[in-house]
Amino acid sequence: MSKARAVARAERERAAAEEAARRETEAARRARRDRRRRALTGRLPQRRTGSAGVLARKRRRRAEAVLAVLLAVNVLVWFAAPAPSARALAAVASVLVAPVIYTVLFRRS
Repeated sequence: MSKARAVARAERERAAAEEAARRETEAARRARRDRRRRALTGRLPQRRTGSAGVLARKRRRRAEAVLAVLLAVNVLVWFAAPAPSARALAAVASVLVAPVIYTVLFRRS
């Protein structure tokens, strides 16, 4: 009976050692991956998530809506107007008109 317990204990210890080695290997792999990621993205500005307030989110949503509308208009012009000059004119006009559209649509009054 004690011999069977000793064998079972040895088996548990061997399994625990294998699991510890696997965890250590995984931790080393994760550390290498994190070092690589930091080396590649270390000079890029960090994203700020969740720090914007309600007003900033609202303003960003409005600006995205205006940009989406202007992009849709430019896509329609791209397919409707075969002349490259018309396409270029629409692109330049959309850049110049974007602040006006934003102000007209979302004016504070």
